[in-house]
Order: sequence, then C-alpha cells, then structure tokens
Amino acid sequence: MGSNTAISAELLIHASWIIPVAGDQMVHQDACIAIADGRIVGLCPSDQADQLFSAGRELHLPGHALIPGLINTHGHAAMSLLRGIADDLPLQTWLEQHIWPIEGRWVSEEFVYQGTLLAISEMIRSGTTCFADMYFYPEASAKAASEAGIRVQLAAPVIDFPNPWSATPDEAITKATQLHDTWRNSELVSTAFGPHAPYTVSDAPLRKIAILAEELDVPVHMHVHETAFEVDQAIATRGQRPLQRLHDLGLLSPHLICVHATQLSDEDIVLLRDSGAHVAHCPESNLKLASGFCPVEKLRSRGINVSLGTDGAASNNDLDMFSEMRTAALLAKAVSANAAALPAYDALKMATLDGARALGLDHLVGSLEIGKRADLVAVQLNELNTLPVHNAVSQLVYSAAAAQVNHVWVNGKQLLNQRELTTLNRRQLIDIAMHWQHTLRPTA
Repeated sequence: MGSNTAISAELLIHASWIIPVAGDQMVHQDACIAIADGRIVGLCPSDQADQLFSAGRELHLPGHALIPGLINTHGHAAMSLLRGIADDLPLQTWLEQHIWPIEGRWVSEEFVYQGTLLAISEMIRSGTTCFADMYFYPEASAKAASEAGIRVQLAAPVIDFPNPWSATPDEAITKATQLHDTWRNSELVSTAFGPHAPYTVSDAPLRKIAILAEELDVPVHMHVHETAFEVDQAIATRGQRPLQRLHDLGLLSPHLICVHATQLSDEDIVLLRDSGAHVAHCPESNLKLASGFCPVEKLRSRGINVSLGTDGAASNNDLDMFSEMRTAALLAKAVSANAAALPAYDALKMATLDGARALGLDHLVGSLEIGKRADLVAVQLNELNTLPVHNAVSQLVYSAAAAQVNHVWVNGKQLLNQRELTTLNRRQLIDIAMHWQHTLRPTA
C-alpha cells in the first residue's frame, strides 16, 4: 500500500468528521488521521490516504466524529467513592459536617488508588483523556493513571490543618516537590501544587508555593472565589478580597488555575486578565452546591483563558465532560443574557485546547495537529438523538451523550474499543465500588 515516498504510519483512522480544534474552526468531512510512535503524523481526506501513507493498520469509523481527547481541568478523582453520600447541601455544610469527617476516617492510599481507578474508568468511557486531580496521596493516583494509560496532572494538596496525607503545609509542599522529582520524566504524569483555597492556606505557604511554581515551572491549582461566603469572610477578617491577597502574595501568574471563580468583581477580572491566570469552570458542581455563576463570557471577552472541569463525583455527581460542555454553553447564555454567548465550537475548545493551555500541556495535547500526542476520541453521531448531522460540532455539544464515545486513544494506545475498556477490568471496578459502598454505609 502507498508509494515509496509515503509517510510511514502505524494506524490510519478514517471518520466521517474530524474536528481538530486547531484555530480555524475547520471540520474535515470523510477524512483520515495518521498515527505513528504515539503522535499524529498526518491528516488528509480519506480518498488520499493510500497515496500519502503506508500504514500497518486501518480503522474505518463511518458515522463517527474524531475529536481531541477531552481535558478535565479540575477534579478529585478518588471522591468517586463518595458519590451520593452527602447530597443537596450547601458547600460549607457539605464539606465541614460530612466530607471532611468521612475523609478523616477513611482516606488512605488504598482508598485513593481504588477510587481513582473507578473515576478513570468513567472518564475514559466518556471521552476524557487527560484530567487534573487535587487529592491526598497523589502517588496512588499516579499509579492508577499510569496503569490505566491516561494522562494526568496531579495537584498535590496543601492545607493548613493536619489531614491524612500531611501534618503541616510545609510537609505537603516538600512532598509535592518530591512528587515532581519522581514523575518529571513521565510521558503521562505531570505535577502541580494544590493549595486548597485562600481560606484554608496561610500566607507563608502561599508565598513559598509562588516561588517554587516559578522555579519548577509548574501550575498551581486552587479553589478561588467559589462562594460569596468565602469572599465576604475574607473581607471581614483580612480587609481584602481573596484574589487581591493572592496578587499581593505573588501567586497570581500564568501558573495559577483559579477553580470555580463564581464571585468576581470587575476589579477581580482585571487582576486575572493582567496576571495571565486561568479559570477552571465547573458549572454543574457550582449549580448543585448553589455556589454561584462563573461569568464565562465576560472572562473570555477580556482574553482570560477559561477551561472546563467536573469537580469531584461527590459534588457533581458524574465525571461526564459532554454534559459539562452542554451545561457550560447553556449557562453562559443565561448568565450573560446573550444567546450567542459561548457557541458550541468554543465550548468544545474549552474542553480541549483551552484545558491543555491551562495545564501547560498545549504543546502536547488539546488539538489534533501534526506532531502532537495522539490523544483522541471517536464519537458515534449516527444515533437517533444526534441525527441528522447538520453541524457536527453542535451535535457533539448540545445533543451527544457520553455513551456515544466508542473509541479512545492516549499516546496512540487504545484505552476504549467499542465501549470496552482495554486497560482496566470492569468487573473488578464494580467489586471495588461495592466494597466501599458497604464499608462507608455506617458513616453515611
């Protein structure tokens, strides 16, 4: 097959639509993508593939759209084991009276490893190929992600009070730098600092994190301006808004990912814009906890990068980025009173390339471009709920269900084949979930 000058490829994937999310909003119909050594080496019309590529294997996916793997920029994967355990409560009650006591009693390396595997299985089956995680025992999460073959950025948690992973914030920061050293050459695992929130981390650790993030060139994930209570409390106790304090401490920079950001004044938005900080928008968690509304359209119109996350399954209650895209697009229109706000393509970009940019991984993933890692997802659109396909991007964002994800690849390795997990054992994961269901029941 192919000519003497053909590009060598291990796999050619043909699809009815390929959506690269590469800047020009192009949708390629009846196209083919070529993969070799875990990278994308070409993209062309299907009828030209034989002339351009010499491939060991071809996969034909009629009725499918190929998109970049979805990037979930905020979550607490192991909390999948707490799904549904304390629902329909405001954030502070949910955290202080339910989640933190349960975590204090039960969280361990085994809990985190098994909970993260459960979360990863859900994410792979709903098209997520990269996720950011902020939770205790990140070493266990790294092990789970490596075994599953998924890409992860681990934000090692830093918090003032003792917790299952660290006794002091200094111990947590030391462990975070050790985690970075351990995984710095990994193909799939990257690291970050994860100070929990302005109200749970004091000034000295935050200054230290700001310096180390610059030195190591790693992101900082932090819950910021999640609720009105948080902002009001900061003004009452410190005399300034949390974002202004983070600015004064040197933490506002392109390394910072501000998670939630539902309570933003115009002055806050100027600080975000001028610093180059990112916002991780978690619309469904914010809605469920009644935390408020992130002004996505206002942020994006000022050049602030906004990515998309699910938060943990204990406050969502799923890790479905398709649902998150749809909710984000609809909510942006309602909040801005503008039906043109956050159109479908931009919502898809938030869930892919903008997410990669927030995590500092956009040179590797986030779009289907030659030279980037082959992290991609095939979504079947020839289902009754997504037909007719007048606009493939609109169908993906407004109509498609996560169950229409048929195939997933990370680094060119297939993690999902016809809805079946290839690196994880579904039966074992069900057994793990049932074990923790019975174990946690007395606490719940």
